[in-house]
Amino acid sequence: MKLLLTGHSGFVGQYLLPQLRERYHVFLLQNDLRDHAEIQQEIRRINPNIVLHLAARTEVQQSFYEPNVFTDINYSGTVNLIESCRSECTDLRLFAFASTMEVYGWQPVSDEVKLFGKPLQHVAFDENTIPQPNAPYAVAKRACELYLQFLHRSIGFPFVALRQTNSYGRHDNDFFVTEQIITQMLQGQSQINLGYPEPFRNFLHIDDLISAWLAVLDNHSVTNGKLYTIGPDNPVCIADYADKIAGMIGWQGSINWHTKPHRIGEIYWLNSNHDLITQDTGWKPIIGLD
Repeated sequence: MKLLLTGHSGFVGQYLLPQLRERYHVFLLQNDLRDHAEIQQEIRRINPNIVLHLAARTEVQQSFYEPNVFTDINYSGTVNLIESCRSECTDLRLFAFASTMEVYGWQPVSDEVKLFGKPLQHVAFDENTIPQPNAPYAVAKRACELYLQFLHRSIGFPFVALRQTNSYGRHDNDFFVTEQIITQMLQGQSQINLGYPEPFRNFLHIDDLISAWLAVLDNHSVTNGKLYTIGPDNPVCIADYADKIAGMIGWQGSINWHTKPHRIGEIYWLNSNHDLITQDTGWKPIIGLD
């Protein structure tokens, strides 16, 4: 089958591309998602059976300062791609969309963490949790989910979406929290600077995320029409996360917290399970945080 991949140069795309090439005849999107005419022409030429749409602006906090850009790329660009597939593909089996756990946004448990330093009870978001996106990035991603669901209900448009968890394993980027902590500690500084210590997050290794994508693609007849959370149900407080990393590295310095710019709309609890995707495909994360 022919598979069109967007976002091949991004974190997930770089790791996923070699494995896709073992399974599919892979094409890489060449045009700007926002150029409807060019995207339509490219889709007509390739006529893919599967589209895996990873391309997006992903810096959540930056989306507060560039909301129009994030909406234009992440929502309007995705709609352009979807509509081009709808009009030009003659045998589309699946449109696979990279969503995010950020769509859950504000939930009561987040306020509990902010007020009490921890949740009053353990909560894992799943496919039945009502999203409350709390950033322009998350609003755009949720809008894409709704667009795909509307098309699926209306005309049977085949799609699947993964609400991706915070993933780690980058070798060329220390912007995100895991790599940022590790990189600063490995540089041997006696003090390092980090942001908020209070939020809880769950983390997924890139190898597990890649295998999740392969699982939903390989089982497209089962996953069609569904949104999935992928876990793991293992939330860790960022302060504890930094202590864990320091212990494993043997770093004995001190951390200066709250030294990063203030984060608008900070979400203090993001955690999910993988029950449904495991039930449907057999996939589950196998790489523990340690």
